[in-house]
Amino acid sequence: MALTFSRGTDIAILGATGKTGRAVADALDGIALVRRLSRSAPDYPVDLETGEGLTEAFTGCRGVYFIAPNVHPDEPALVLRALDAAASAGVDHVVYHSVAWPYSPRMPHHMDKARCEEALRAFSSERGLRWTILQPCAYAQNFEAVLDGTVADLAVPYSLDTTFSFISLDDVAEVAARILVEGADIHHGSTYELGGPEMLSVKDLIRLVETMTGRAVSVKSIGVDEWMSLHGTGLSSDAQQRLSAMFEYYNGRDFLASGVVTAALLGRSPTPIRALIR
Repeated sequence: MALTFSRGTDIAILGATGKTGRAVADALDGIALVRRLSRSAPDYPVDLETGEGLTEAFTGCRGVYFIAPNVHPDEPALVLRALDAAASAGVDHVVYHSVAWPYSPRMPHHMDKARCEEALRAFSSERGLRWTILQPCAYAQNFEAVLDGTVADLAVPYSLDTTFSFISLDDVAEVAARILVEGADIHHGSTYELGGPEMLSVKDLIRLVETMTGRAVSVKSIGVDEWMSLHGTGLSSDAQQRLSAMFEYYNGRDFLASGVVTAALLGRSPTPIRALIR
């Protein structure tokens, strides 16, 4: 990215310890002064549940990138705390990490993101805080262990024929970095749906891996309850219910987003799955 940024106007990344927050912070390194915020951050410890430390961490920042913990039980409350702190600290621009198809009543955590989007717009009208919303589709990196050959078998709790517009996490991070650097003068009031360059099912993805590498990959669809017994035992009951609802949704419906906006923001075509296979 050929970007420049004025020194002394920091960017704060909320959720900087998660995979998306880390990717956005990494994309900004060397371009902007980045504050990586988390509960355990040595310089700017913050607590999204209480709001403790947020105003101090945001003071001196031009922009804030907000991504909530995955399937949080009350994401709107976290967003409102962060918005209030951002406005109090004089932040100019908040970029909210939402999801493609936020208004999906069968998926409660998507609906929470729709509520957050509405809260962001309402807060902006009342307090003057400028905003941008990103709505990425499913990450290609959700299947990274298959793409890089770490595992040779895969079980998913939905139909193998469900089609997705898989987008590279690195592309999402690059888009986020560009928007944060270019700022609200260009991107205020924009909602960007971010999809990848192709529509693929899990079955298609596996076939592509096998064709390009010669590796044999075993793939099957299992029930949601079986998947939870294997991978969800450490989750709260609320998180289990939210993920189960998403998997049930995927079982009968594709999850697609156009790559046109992604390409326009990147200045190039989005990264195809084949470029991620190793």
